[in-house]
Amino acid sequence: MDRSRRSQDRDESTLAARAGAAPERSVPAGRRIATGVAVGGVLGLLGACASSTSGSAGSSSPVTAALPVTAPAGNVVCDYVPDGQAAKAVDAPSAIEPNTGTATATIELTGAASGPVTIDLDRAIAPCTVGSFAHLAQSGYYDGTPCHRLTASTTLRVLQCGDPSGTGRGGPGYAFADETDPGMTYPAGTLAMANAGPDTNGSQFFLVYQDSVLPPDYTVFGTVGDGLDVVTGIAARGTTSGNDGAPVQPVTISSVTVS
Repeated sequence: MDRSRRSQDRDESTLAARAGAAPERSVPAGRRIATGVAVGGVLGLLGACASSTSGSAGSSSPVTAALPVTAPAGNVVCDYVPDGQAAKAVDAPSAIEPNTGTATATIELTGAASGPVTIDLDRAIAPCTVGSFAHLAQSGYYDGTPCHRLTASTTLRVLQCGDPSGTGRGGPGYAFADETDPGMTYPAGTLAMANAGPDTNGSQFFLVYQDSVLPPDYTVFGTVGDGLDVVTGIAARGTTSGNDGAPVQPVTISSVTVS
């Protein structure tokens, strides 16, 4: 919710006006990022290559053949695709992520209202999203990052964070596919990914502090277990611009830990 490409000038409010959620960044039309969500087996054609030689004696012609990447049982292959300049230096996550079990994230917020927000992350429903979030957290990518947008409309009440640039256009330098389903909903306490269209997930996410209505286009990957009152405390102070803008008092993520 950049690249030196035509999407660089796209204002972050475009998708919000259309779908009600805070977007992250856009990528060229038609680009799709495939993600496998199956246990084991062949899930994609990525990475590894094999070479062979052919031709007349004394000469060789290398032939590169893509080999299928496989994931052990209980894991999936995730395709984290390079996508513009990172707002803060960070490597891409591992291509293999677990798709079973849960993890616990603690987001320490400071500013308008301070305190920890504890979130249960579900690897079963969004393994690549949880994997990316955990990787960014463990890399310190979120440390000192502002929560740049607060939305308080009648149908959408969210706090958006995760862009170190604080502009709503920054990301980690890679993108990955949606992990959504048609029945996805956004009740209070939901943690979901912001995006700028299909399969443009990066680092930005939003916390739903009151039941919200959205199309099922934003990957849900966790639920607040404790600390929702910290987010509602931030929301109670309002925004700098109507019902959609920066929080009146700056809000910063001091750290994110995942265990």
